[in-house]
Amino acid sequence: MKQEFEKLAAAGKIEPRHIQQLVLLTESGCCVHRSWGFGKIKAVDTVFARFTIDFPGKPGHTMDLAFAAENLKAIPKNHILARKVNDLEAVRQMAAHHLDLVQLVLNSFGGKATVDQIHQVLVPDVISDDWRKWWEVARREMKKDGHYVVPVKKTDPIVYQAQETTPANRARADFRAAKGLKARVAIVTEILKIVSELPDKAAVAGDIISALNADIASYQRTQPAVALEAIFARDDLREAAGLPPADGEVTASQIWRQDGIKFGALLDTVPAAKHHRALESFKQANSDQWQEILRNSLNLVSAKLAKEFAAMLVREGKLGLLKETLARLISQHSAGSELLLWFGRERNEDFVDILGPEVFRAMLTAMERDQFAEKRSNRLRDFILEDQELIGELTASADIEVIKDLMRALQLSPVFDDMDKRSLLARLVKAHPAVQSLVSGEQTRQDTSLLVSWESLERRRVEYEDLVQKKIPANSKEIAVARSYGDLRENHEYKAAKEMQKVLMRRKDELENQLARARGSDFSNAKTDVAGIGTIVETTDLATSHRESFTILGAWDSDPDKGIISYLSPVGASLLNHKAGDEVEFELHGAKHRHRVEKIEAWKSAAPAEAPAAESPAPSPEPPASTSA
Repeated sequence: MKQEFEKLAAAGKIEPRHIQQLVLLTESGCCVHRSWGFGKIKAVDTVFARFTIDFPGKPGHTMDLAFAAENLKAIPKNHILARKVNDLEAVRQMAAHHLDLVQLVLNSFGGKATVDQIHQVLVPDVISDDWRKWWEVARREMKKDGHYVVPVKKTDPIVYQAQETTPANRARADFRAAKGLKARVAIVTEILKIVSELPDKAAVAGDIISALNADIASYQRTQPAVALEAIFARDDLREAAGLPPADGEVTASQIWRQDGIKFGALLDTVPAAKHHRALESFKQANSDQWQEILRNSLNLVSAKLAKEFAAMLVREGKLGLLKETLARLISQHSAGSELLLWFGRERNEDFVDILGPEVFRAMLTAMERDQFAEKRSNRLRDFILEDQELIGELTASADIEVIKDLMRALQLSPVFDDMDKRSLLARLVKAHPAVQSLVSGEQTRQDTSLLVSWESLERRRVEYEDLVQKKIPANSKEIAVARSYGDLRENHEYKAAKEMQKVLMRRKDELENQLARARGSDFSNAKTDVAGIGTIVETTDLATSHRESFTILGAWDSDPDKGIISYLSPVGASLLNHKAGDEVEFELHGAKHRHRVEKIEAWKSAAPAEAPAAESPAPSPEPPASTSA
């Protein structure tokens, strides 16, 4: 064909520089186009100077020879793509010999290819069934064969080299090439899979352990979590090779006993797969006080770690201690969102005496508390929305008044948007049909308005103005600046700014909704024949004969130290519309209380005469869904 192409060049139909490429294309019979992919050359027309090529989806495509020379790359006959087209059945039979097929693919791509590239070229044409199983066998065989370099990262290419290297030398070379102790630990994890098959495993393990010990000693203070991982890998390698411990090497107990070690923070940086082992080593290092440290840290760690802490306490016969800690944190509404996320997921029969409506109240409080903090309350919120049975199970044994109060708290909560609230309320109604009237009809329309003090209303307005005029514009500038840093996939500043944008916009919507429903009042016209908003109610606890005074004010007013409560709180709602001499009962922090109303007076008349209402100390604002007394 070379002579034919030379004649075409002489006739001016192609350029002389195209001849060699056209000869290669004609001899190989296969090619690749950057857009259309692999093609098989079916015919060469020297009269009209064109190829006829079969591309995927473009059979019988004609292409000018000059254009083909510029845009097609010749594929050798032994290339995997050519072999598949010319003799697919032979390639399929080759799959039974894993290394032969892998070598063919690697050689086709210049001696190296990633797992994704190998998968793309073999599946489904060559390997149609159970690629994962086939690849695991191929991977094991490559690690035993001295011609293949199999990286730890799946994104790095597998390399075929003609010069064979023994597995022992490969293990040493990979370990030495790894940069940093973290990378070396990953290499040791791979070596552990083949160390039992090495003929000189003691020598290989000895070299690696010696290097690990030197790294561990230098990392133990600066990166204790990485040092701890390395200690586990070193000990596993030593056991697999049958070697004794070296004199003076750093142990896991020494890591835990270092000054300044922060228990929870260290564990959070240890991979989840190593949490159990790390906790066991911690227990051995702190045999006298480990359980107390776990208890104190339970509310400070992630949901995964909370699960590990709880599992260890249960294994060691400390279930009672765990339940006591959980009950205290829940009743005080001080449980964090991560702890409650674990507890909500766990909720098995071991904790049946703790599970109840107070758990859901504590969840609302935790999410409201976390709204503007850099915490993960959205994980708890997502869990509540996804778990269809959660609310029904937590409220199964609650009486109707508790359910009503919980519904009010949910309706006023800033954590969920209106659609999510409707979904959660529907679940409550499904579990407790008697409360249907609270989410339909006139009663619902009345409940949507909020009576608030002028002081708390002004605070919400100031917050809204600050949000709209300062925080949201500042966040928009942060997004613009972060966007200028480049690649948005790896731009952490951009991601953080966008997450904050979601928080700010959600809060803006919440404030707009609340302000639209709020009705300000100075409570100056409060009636005193019955307990109402703007009254001071003196009661006697019938169990202790202790006198208490409650000042019932607006939806956003609460200062328990001064006896100021919201009319939406459990105590406030229970006292409303009761007169002197009535006995009222309410549930607070899981316990029932019974009080007798002794006296009712107007809050304004009881305020100091010299202090105008507008200048009197304003009660502390309470979140709309407050469950405090």
